[in-house]
Amino acid sequence: MKIKKGDTVKVIAGSDRGAQGKVITVLREQQRVIVEGVNRVKKHTKVVDAGGRSGKSGGIITTEAPIHVSNVMLVEGDGVTRVGYRRDEVTKRRSDGTTYTAHRSVRISRTTGEEI
Repeated sequence: MKIKKGDTVKVIAGSDRGAQGKVITVLREQQRVIVEGVNRVKKHTKVVDAGGRSGKSGGIITTEAPIHVSNVMLVEGDGVTRVGYRRDEVTKRRSDGTTYTAHRSVRISRTTGEEI
């Protein structure tokens, strides 16, 4: 999945189109993300009388619901961009002091080509 937790994304489809927010959670199996302040739903909770301090008060709480990852795009600067990958060759050091070359995958912006 190209969107990660902490990314700032913009909603490009749905009732919240145009809204921006930070990704709170990524649900890989469902291919969905939860974005701060986007797709807010009201959830009715029942009063749980467990007694003492552990009792939960009931009521209506507003929370963010998951949105499909295809409906969001990564924000870069003042616009949005697609995400690509580039493999860079890096030198790594072993614990005994010897070095070797390996590849590191980095996310890049498709519009500018710069590393995200």
